[in-house]
Amino acid sequence: MALAWCVVRRSASKFASVYGGRVRSISAVANCASLARNPSSIRPFVSRALNYSTAIDRISSEQTLIRVIDSEINSALQSDNIDSDEEMTPGSFPFRIEDKPGNQNVTLTRDYNGEHIKVVVSMPSLVSDENDDDDDDDEGPSNESSIPLVVTVTKKSGLTLEFSCMAFPDEIAIDALSVKHPGDSLEDQLANEGPDFEDLDENLKKTFYKFLEIRGVKASTTNFLHEYMTRKVNREYFLWLKNVKEFMEQ
Repeated sequence: MALAWCVVRRSASKFASVYGGRVRSISAVANCASLARNPSSIRPFVSRALNYSTAIDRISSEQTLIRVIDSEINSALQSDNIDSDEEMTPGSFPFRIEDKPGNQNVTLTRDYNGEHIKVVVSMPSLVSDENDDDDDDDEGPSNESSIPLVVTVTKKSGLTLEFSCMAFPDEIAIDALSVKHPGDSLEDQLANEGPDFEDLDENLKKTFYKFLEIRGVKASTTNFLHEYMTRKVNREYFLWLKNVKEFMEQ
């Protein structure tokens, strides 16, 4: 073994004396071979390249998203459906409107003959009614917007009538009616849900509709609410776009 190593050293020395600086190329080849045997020494460089590429892709993706959001914001600004609703509120509207940006509900309140009336208005939903009659095929599906309402009428004693309603254009439908006593637990409230409203006598049902109408919950009110809530949907979407853009720019 020692003899072989001496031969290699003498050969290398002789080779160096003959070819001079070209020995460096042999050293380079030797270094490449050592890298192949030990690939971990090049991994940091590959890792940095991959991280750089990923960062570039992320920035490009975020910039594209911001451009799309800006386009949506500009489209919303060109619409008149995000303006304040103060001007569109009719002078005869009997309720005070509480509308907080970011809140999905609007609250209406008023006092009437010693009663406190509150109406919680939820976002509208669009109901598509497919017409299966062949004669009406040209008309296509009829779309009808509906708004869920919860109306509470509270006496000074705290005793409350609660109406669960659905408001359609030019029409209000009462789904349920219950009595709430002050201090009732949730279990007590569930026990006092009362009968199914549709099972009540027709005259009794008409009386309850008149009860709500006298207190301002009527077709003219809900027609205004349909337009108001449609604008609110657009305002909330505009606010959401601005918040997402703010996040992406940080």
